[in-house]
Amino acid sequence: QVQLVESGGGLVQAGGSLKLSCAVSGFRFSFTNYVLGWYRQAPGKQREFVATVTNDDDTHYQASVKGRFTISRDNAKKMVFLQMDRLKPEDTAVYYCNRVPTPWEPWGQGTQVIVSS
Repeated sequence: QVQLVESGGGLVQAGGSLKLSCAVSGFRFSFTNYVLGWYRQAPGKQREFVATVTNDDDTHYQASVKGRFTISRDNAKKMVFLQMDRLKPEDTAVYYCNRVPTPWEPWGQGTQVIVSS
């Protein structure tokens, strides 16, 4: 069973930065086989896609975070990262990492990000 452990969230003022980390373990094939991504779920809303990264470091972002967030991966450490800059109150959510496009089950516990105005 795949385990996803997210960390790095917290409370930050608007305009600030946070870096999220995700450790992945228990997968069946080589880590480099997987496209990985970050998702988020704001209070009262559905979980949504934020960013993805391939093994070749091709990245794709949701329009609202493009230019502010940077996704990266460390294949040797089996980790995925999300650098979040110029944070906005609307970025407040629980952030999760997972495989793209077919997420593993169960999801990790996520890491809470709260951006105050």
